Amino acid sequence: MESLAPNIEVRQTVAQCFRTLSTSTDNKNVIAALQTLSSHLDEGPESRTTPVQRAEFRRAHFTRTLQFLVSNIQADWLHSLTTAQCTELWDGLFLRGPPEQALLVLMEGIGELRPSMNLNHLVSITERFLQSGRLADLLWSYCLETGASDSLQLRETLLGRIVALPDLTANRLHPNNRPLFLPQQYYRLLATDMLTVLERTCKALKDGTDCSLMFVAQTLGKLCIQGHSGLVLAVMAPRLSVCTRSDMVLQRVCWKLLENVPQRWMESVLTGLVQSISGPDALGRIIGNLVLTNKKAQFVLTHKLLLLQYKYETQVLRIVLGYLASDRERRPLLLQVLRSVSQAWANPSAVKHTPLEQQLYVSKALLLCMSLLKDSELQELRSELLQCMLGGMQSHLDSSVVRIRHMGMVVGECLSSRMDINGTKLKFEYEQDEETKELLSLMTPFTGDESEPESVNGVSSPQDISGVNLSTQNTSSQNKSETPSSKTDSDSDLDSDDELTPYDMSGDQKINEASPPRYLRDCLEALISSEDAVRVELSLRVAEGLVRKNVFATREISVQLTKVLLHMEDKYNITGFLTLRQATMVALAVTDCIPVTQYLTTEFYSLNYSLRQRLDILEVLALAAQELSKPITVNRDSSLGVAATTDVTPYPGDNPVHWRQVVEKRIQSKTKRLSKGPTQLPAKATPNRYAPVAGHFFFPLLRNYDKPQMTFDLLGSDHLVLGRLIHTLGLFMHLAVNAPVAAQMGRALLDFVWAVRYHVDQMVRRGVLFAVCSVFLSMPSQNLLVDLSDQLFETRTWLADVAEGDPDADCRNLAVQSLVLLDKSLKKQLQDPQALNLES
Repeated sequence: MESLAPNIEVRQTVAQCFRTLSTSTDNKNVIAALQTLSSHLDEGPESRTTPVQRAEFRRAHFTRTLQFLVSNIQADWLHSLTTAQCTELWDGLFLRGPPEQALLVLMEGIGELRPSMNLNHLVSITERFLQSGRLADLLWSYCLETGASDSLQLRETLLGRIVALPDLTANRLHPNNRPLFLPQQYYRLLATDMLTVLERTCKALKDGTDCSLMFVAQTLGKLCIQGHSGLVLAVMAPRLSVCTRSDMVLQRVCWKLLENVPQRWMESVLTGLVQSISGPDALGRIIGNLVLTNKKAQFVLTHKLLLLQYKYETQVLRIVLGYLASDRERRPLLLQVLRSVSQAWANPSAVKHTPLEQQLYVSKALLLCMSLLKDSELQELRSELLQCMLGGMQSHLDSSVVRIRHMGMVVGECLSSRMDINGTKLKFEYEQDEETKELLSLMTPFTGDESEPESVNGVSSPQDISGVNLSTQNTSSQNKSETPSSKTDSDSDLDSDDELTPYDMSGDQKINEASPPRYLRDCLEALISSEDAVRVELSLRVAEGLVRKNVFATREISVQLTKVLLHMEDKYNITGFLTLRQATMVALAVTDCIPVTQYLTTEFYSLNYSLRQRLDILEVLALAAQELSKPITVNRDSSLGVAATTDVTPYPGDNPVHWRQVVEKRIQSKTKRLSKGPTQLPAKATPNRYAPVAGHFFFPLLRNYDKPQMTFDLLGSDHLVLGRLIHTLGLFMHLAVNAPVAAQMGRALLDFVWAVRYHVDQMVRRGVLFAVCSVFLSMPSQNLLVDLSDQLFETRTWLADVAEGDPDADCRNLAVQSLVLLDKSLKKQLQDPQALNLES
């Protein structure tokens, strides 16, 4: 019971103060209540409260007290206080108690209050909170484990408020934000506070006090993962780099700090650190052998920064590789890195498919690794490096990109110079530029944190290489010029080429390296997988000819090739791409009609197709149907006929019809007729390839038209596609004249268009009228009264209304034409006795 007495006493005192502040109007009572609350934060012998009472107030009542003050920030008693009293009694409660609780209450109050003087008051207190070093006190309290009883949720909340304070204040204060809350100032201030905490930790450890850096490490990690590593480490890294040279305890503190960074944030901390540090020795002093004990750090420093990411400067490579090479225990990792980097540099696939910047980055890493190797290590890796050099140089020199070839030349020279194979060194001729200079300079050993000299040790500079080559060429040319001069005049006359006439090469044409495919499957493979623009264009240009030439090969891959062409995009800006693509798809539909037509009509109503692709399907089907509807012509021995006409010119008198035609023309020109009947016989019906397959074009397009899809609503907003569909169906009907299936097509088409005959879009109405005309033209006349007797008169009434009242002129003209065709068909049928008997 005695242990509970202080708790009860503090609770009663705080409750009494709250009642006074809520109800009292006497200024003296208000000041007394605030002084009583402040006395629970006083430290020292003059304090009116015991340490137990102060601890209980901090633990259970401090946050509640601050929340009460914020909720009563508009009270009259606050405005009755003088400025000094307000600063000492009201503001002092926020600046003297536990900093983590004060920060949470302040940020909560700033988030809840509307723009006013009260909000400005809390913002000013927050500024004083940051300027007075309370953030350092907050971090230090967690180093001493004074907040060990806090929950993980509270720590996560506090960590989020500390890291995101500039964002929270900016979202709330908008244009009235304070300069201290801007990221450039706040994060530098936070970094300085973190350095202060590390110095306090060193001092506490020297005094024998245990500390924990877990919360500080979490703060550092969260700052870096949210993208503030540049601002924070720009302050911390130089200071730690200097102080760790003489303070071994600070080195251990830094090692422990990095070890406590959570794994999910380790990469951001390390990448920010290597960009802010001055050199590899400083990095080693700050992180120690973290690369050996932490798998995530090892992956980042030995693989990700060297092979996966290539956005960093050369200095980062120097620091990372120099760090691995500066310690005996870390040198095996340097050899491991050298193996992986050499394999990446020599990989032919990487040379072809990786960006130039990444290849340059890997080349720099390889040269830096070579410059850091010892002779014994070089002998151990000699065979592997030789294989890398030969294979990698071959891949680089075979490239068509000049920069890649230059990279291969420079790296090959440096590797051969470093390995000193049989005393020979490779020499290449290439243009000297900043890139090659930088690559050659990487062979200079990096010493400490000082800047590297620009001179190149052990490797000839580009000037020397070019000078040697030029001098060698001059010497050889002089020797060659001196040799014929020593010969006799007769020998020189015999060897002279002055009498030879030069060959005229002005009309030569450059031969294209890529040749068009000769087989349809090669064409298909090129269109599917090739990334060569020339090869894709050549394949697309010859595709139609190969399809029409190789019928059997086309039928094997017709559907697959149609699918590829339907989804193909003009990635390479090919001239006439749409025409070539459409012509090939039409050739496929004509050559292998039923499978290709079934695929296209099925895909028309499928999901995930654009309106442009659906219109392409309709255009291909329409063009294929027109081509198939042409009469079949049998040309026997056409090649022989052509040869005969080209080789032998017949005599005009040999043709027995020739003179008859001339006489007939003369008689017709001299004869006068009162009335002239048909001079030509009506065209005979000839077979075509469309009639047997007309149903495959027509009926599948009538399926699912009334089922709206996720991206396609035919009877809704997609008027353009609906109009084109009806036009296409009308064309199919028109081309099916005299086909056995024409009657069924006519009935189905009239049923389909009858539902949309009053559509608001004029293009749809034109398509409906065109389809009706096609039905009357193509459907056998004897079937009109038999199959459509119930619809003809209603259709005629509708056509008459359209001809008179439709606002579109084309619709009116089409309606008139349809009426004429309908009346002509009805008149012809009614004059037929069989039709009259049938109708009766």
